[in-house]
Amino acid sequence: MLKLEGVTVRYGATIAMNEVSMQVKDGEFVTLIGSNGAGKSTTLRAISGLEPVVSGRIIFDGDEIQNGSTQSIIAKGIAHCPEGRRVFPHLTVHENLQMGAYQRFDRQGIRKDTEKMLNMFPRLRERLKQPAGTLSGGEQQMLAIARAMMSRPRLIMFDEPSLGLAPNFVEQVFRLISEIQEAGTTVLLVEQNAYAALELCDRSYLLSSGRVVLDGSAEEMRANPEIRKIYLGG
Repeated sequence: MLKLEGVTVRYGATIAMNEVSMQVKDGEFVTLIGSNGAGKSTTLRAISGLEPVVSGRIIFDGDEIQNGSTQSIIAKGIAHCPEGRRVFPHLTVHENLQMGAYQRFDRQGIRKDTEKMLNMFPRLRERLKQPAGTLSGGEQQMLAIARAMMSRPRLIMFDEPSLGLAPNFVEQVFRLISEIQEAGTTVLLVEQNAYAALELCDRSYLLSSGRVVLDGSAEEMRANPEIRKIYLGG
Protein backbone atom coordinates (compact mmCIF):
# COMPACT_ATOMS: atom_id res chain seq x y z
CA MET A 1 0.00 0.00 0.00
CA LEU A 2 2.61 2.57 1.15
CA LYS A 3 6.32 2.40 0.41
CA LEU A 4 9.16 4.82 1.12
CA GLU A 5 12.34 4.33 -0.88
CA GLY A 6 15.43 6.22 0.25
CA VAL A 7 13.52 9.32 1.34
CA THR A 8 15.61 12.30 2.48
CA VAL A 9 14.22 15.50 4.03
CA ARG A 10 16.30 18.49 5.14
CA TYR A 11 15.62 21.45 7.40
CA GLY A 12 18.23 23.82 6.00
CA ALA A 13 21.57 22.10 6.56
CA THR A 14 20.08 19.59 8.98
CA ILE A 15 19.08 16.16 7.64
CA ALA A 16 15.79 15.19 9.31
CA MET A 17 15.26 12.00 7.27
CA ASN A 18 18.30 10.23 5.86
CA GLU A 19 17.42 7.79 3.06
CA VAL A 20 14.50 6.28 4.98
CA SER A 21 12.99 3.14 3.46
CA MET A 22 9.93 1.40 4.89
CA GLN A 23 6.58 -0.03 3.90
CA VAL A 24 3.07 -0.40 5.27
CA LYS A 25 0.91 -3.18 3.86
CA ASP A 26 -2.84 -2.97 3.36
CA GLY A 27 -4.61 -3.58 6.69
CA GLU A 28 -1.48 -3.44 8.83
CA PHE A 29 -0.85 -1.58 12.07
CA VAL A 30 2.71 -0.22 11.89
CA THR A 31 4.45 2.01 14.44
CA LEU A 32 7.48 4.28 14.32
CA ILE A 33 9.39 4.47 17.59
CA GLY A 34 12.51 6.32 18.67
CA SER A 35 13.70 9.23 20.78
CA ASN A 36 12.74 12.87 20.27
CA GLY A 37 14.29 14.26 17.10
CA ALA A 38 14.67 10.84 15.49
CA GLY A 39 12.62 11.84 12.42
CA LYS A 40 9.34 10.14 13.26
CA SER A 41 7.03 13.14 12.88
CA THR A 42 8.96 14.34 9.83
CA THR A 43 8.26 10.99 8.18
CA LEU A 44 4.50 11.48 8.57
CA ARG A 45 4.73 15.09 7.40
CA ALA A 46 6.68 14.02 4.30
CA ILE A 47 4.04 11.41 3.46
CA SER A 48 1.32 14.06 3.88
CA GLY A 49 3.08 16.52 1.59
CA LEU A 50 3.83 18.94 4.45
CA GLU A 51 7.61 18.60 4.11
CA PRO A 52 9.46 18.69 0.76
CA VAL A 53 11.35 15.53 -0.15
CA VAL A 54 14.90 16.19 -1.35
CA SER A 55 15.40 12.71 -2.78
CA GLY A 56 13.77 9.30 -2.80
CA ARG A 57 10.24 8.17 -3.56
CA ILE A 58 6.99 7.83 -1.60
CA ILE A 59 4.63 5.42 -3.33
CA PHE A 60 0.98 4.91 -2.42
CA ASP A 61 -1.02 2.29 -4.32
CA GLY A 62 1.56 2.37 -7.10
CA ASP A 63 1.57 6.16 -7.54
CA GLU A 64 4.44 8.43 -6.54
CA ILE A 65 3.15 11.08 -4.15
CA GLN A 66 6.31 12.76 -2.83
CA ASN A 67 5.96 16.54 -2.94
CA GLY A 68 2.33 16.28 -3.98
CA SER A 69 -0.17 18.73 -2.52
CA THR A 70 -1.73 17.79 0.80
CA GLN A 71 -5.17 18.02 -0.81
CA SER A 72 -4.27 15.52 -3.53
CA ILE A 73 -2.78 13.14 -0.95
CA ILE A 74 -5.93 13.29 1.18
CA ALA A 75 -7.97 12.61 -1.96
CA LYS A 76 -5.93 9.45 -2.58
CA GLY A 77 -7.00 8.11 0.81
CA ILE A 78 -4.37 9.19 3.37
CA ALA A 79 -5.38 11.07 6.53
CA HIS A 80 -3.03 12.63 9.08
CA CYS A 81 -3.97 13.16 12.73
CA PRO A 82 -1.20 15.56 13.77
CA GLU A 83 0.70 15.98 17.01
CA GLY A 84 -1.00 18.46 19.33
CA ARG A 85 -4.45 17.66 17.89
CA ARG A 86 -4.79 21.04 16.09
CA VAL A 87 -8.55 21.22 16.10
CA PHE A 88 -10.14 24.47 14.92
CA PRO A 89 -10.74 26.01 18.35
CA HIS A 90 -13.35 28.61 17.39
CA LEU A 91 -15.43 26.18 15.32
CA THR A 92 -17.94 23.87 16.98
CA VAL A 93 -17.39 20.14 17.29
CA HIS A 94 -19.88 19.60 14.46
CA GLU A 95 -18.13 22.15 12.23
CA ASN A 96 -14.76 20.49 12.89
CA LEU A 97 -16.21 17.15 11.76
CA GLN A 98 -17.54 18.73 8.58
CA MET A 99 -14.10 20.21 7.88
CA GLY A 100 -12.77 16.65 7.81
CA ALA A 101 -15.06 15.97 4.86
CA TYR A 102 -14.34 19.20 2.98
CA GLN A 103 -13.23 17.36 -0.18
CA ARG A 104 -16.35 15.20 -0.26
CA PHE A 105 -19.62 16.10 -2.01
CA ASP A 106 -21.81 13.14 -1.01
CA ARG A 107 -24.05 14.88 1.51
CA GLN A 108 -25.91 11.75 2.50
CA GLY A 109 -22.64 9.90 3.06
CA ILE A 110 -21.27 12.78 5.11
CA ARG A 111 -24.34 12.76 7.34
CA LYS A 112 -24.04 9.01 7.74
CA ASP A 113 -20.35 9.22 8.63
CA THR A 114 -20.99 12.08 11.07
CA GLU A 115 -23.48 9.89 12.91
CA LYS A 116 -21.00 7.01 12.83
CA MET A 117 -18.32 9.19 14.44
CA LEU A 118 -20.74 10.40 17.12
CA ASN A 119 -21.62 6.80 17.92
CA MET A 120 -17.92 5.94 18.14
CA PHE A 121 -17.17 9.03 20.26
CA PRO A 122 -20.27 9.62 22.43
CA ARG A 123 -18.57 12.47 24.33
CA LEU A 124 -18.51 14.44 21.09
CA ARG A 125 -22.28 14.07 20.69
CA GLU A 126 -22.73 15.65 24.12
CA ARG A 127 -20.55 18.60 23.04
CA LEU A 128 -21.65 18.90 19.42
CA LYS A 129 -22.41 22.65 19.56
CA GLN A 130 -19.46 23.61 21.79
CA PRO A 131 -16.41 25.39 20.37
CA ALA A 132 -13.65 22.79 20.05
CA GLY A 133 -11.29 24.98 22.07
CA THR A 134 -13.45 24.45 25.17
CA LEU A 135 -12.98 20.66 25.14
CA SER A 136 -10.50 18.85 27.37
CA GLY A 137 -7.27 17.55 25.83
CA GLY A 138 -8.65 14.03 25.63
CA GLU A 139 -11.86 15.21 24.00
CA GLN A 140 -9.90 17.27 21.48
CA GLN A 141 -7.87 14.17 20.60
CA MET A 142 -11.08 12.23 20.01
CA LEU A 143 -12.31 15.07 17.80
CA ALA A 144 -9.04 15.11 15.85
CA ILE A 145 -9.36 11.37 15.20
CA ALA A 146 -13.02 11.64 14.21
CA ARG A 147 -12.26 14.60 11.91
CA ALA A 148 -9.52 12.60 10.16
CA MET A 149 -11.87 9.64 9.72
CA MET A 150 -14.47 11.86 8.03
CA SER A 151 -12.34 11.83 4.87
CA ARG A 152 -12.88 8.03 4.69
CA PRO A 153 -9.14 7.26 4.60
CA ARG A 154 -7.66 3.93 3.62
CA LEU A 155 -4.52 4.83 5.60
CA ILE A 156 -4.61 6.98 8.72
CA MET A 157 -1.47 8.31 10.39
CA PHE A 158 -1.38 9.28 14.07
CA ASP A 159 1.36 11.49 15.52
CA GLU A 160 1.81 11.12 19.30
CA PRO A 161 -1.92 10.66 20.09
CA SER A 162 -1.25 10.05 23.81
CA LEU A 163 0.85 13.18 24.31
CA GLY A 164 -0.33 15.24 27.28
CA LEU A 165 -3.41 13.12 27.99
CA ALA A 166 -4.62 11.84 31.34
CA PRO A 167 -4.11 8.06 31.76
CA ASN A 168 -7.82 7.26 31.38
CA PHE A 169 -7.95 9.10 28.05
CA VAL A 170 -4.73 7.43 26.84
CA GLU A 171 -6.33 4.03 27.29
CA GLN A 172 -9.48 5.12 25.45
CA VAL A 173 -7.55 6.64 22.55
CA PHE A 174 -5.40 3.53 22.04
CA ARG A 175 -8.50 1.33 22.17
CA LEU A 176 -10.22 3.47 19.54
CA ILE A 177 -7.19 3.39 17.24
CA SER A 178 -7.11 -0.41 17.52
CA GLU A 179 -10.82 -0.55 16.66
CA ILE A 180 -10.23 1.63 13.60
CA GLN A 181 -7.54 -0.76 12.36
CA GLU A 182 -9.64 -3.84 13.14
CA ALA A 183 -12.48 -2.31 11.10
CA GLY A 184 -10.21 -2.26 8.03
CA THR A 185 -8.32 1.05 8.00
CA THR A 186 -4.53 0.75 7.76
CA VAL A 187 -2.72 2.54 10.61
CA LEU A 188 0.71 4.16 10.82
CA LEU A 189 1.40 5.37 14.35
CA VAL A 190 4.16 7.56 15.79
CA GLU A 191 4.22 7.13 19.56
CA GLN A 192 6.73 8.13 22.23
CA ASN A 193 5.34 5.42 24.52
CA ALA A 194 7.21 2.52 22.90
CA TYR A 195 5.76 -0.03 25.30
CA ALA A 196 2.18 0.83 24.32
CA ALA A 197 3.07 1.11 20.63
CA LEU A 198 4.62 -2.37 20.53
CA GLU A 199 1.62 -3.83 22.35
CA LEU A 200 -0.71 -2.48 19.66
CA CYS A 201 1.09 -2.96 16.35
CA ASP A 202 1.87 -5.73 13.87
CA ARG A 203 5.30 -4.36 12.92
CA SER A 204 7.55 -1.50 13.97
CA TYR A 205 10.47 0.62 12.74
CA LEU A 206 13.03 2.16 15.09
CA LEU A 207 14.37 5.51 13.92
CA SER A 208 17.51 7.20 15.19
CA SER A 209 19.03 10.43 13.85
CA GLY A 210 16.78 10.30 10.80
CA ARG A 211 17.61 6.72 9.85
CA VAL A 212 15.80 3.40 10.18
CA VAL A 213 18.15 1.39 12.38
CA LEU A 214 15.93 -1.61 13.14
CA ASP A 215 12.62 -3.09 12.09
CA GLY A 216 10.65 -6.23 12.74
CA SER A 217 7.45 -7.69 14.12
CA ALA A 218 6.14 -6.33 17.40
CA GLU A 219 7.20 -9.54 19.11
CA GLU A 220 10.74 -9.32 17.70
CA MET A 221 11.07 -5.68 18.71
CA ARG A 222 9.82 -6.30 22.23
CA ALA A 223 12.34 -9.13 22.62
CA ASN A 224 15.30 -7.08 21.35
CA PRO A 225 17.67 -6.44 24.28
CA GLU A 226 18.66 -2.95 23.13
CA ILE A 227 15.03 -1.84 22.71
CA ARG A 228 14.14 -3.36 26.06
CA LYS A 229 17.00 -1.50 27.72
CA ILE A 230 16.51 1.92 26.15
CA TYR A 231 12.79 2.15 25.32
CA LEU A 232 10.96 -0.40 27.48
CA GLY A 233 12.57 0.27 30.84
CA GLY A 234 14.64 -2.94 30.96
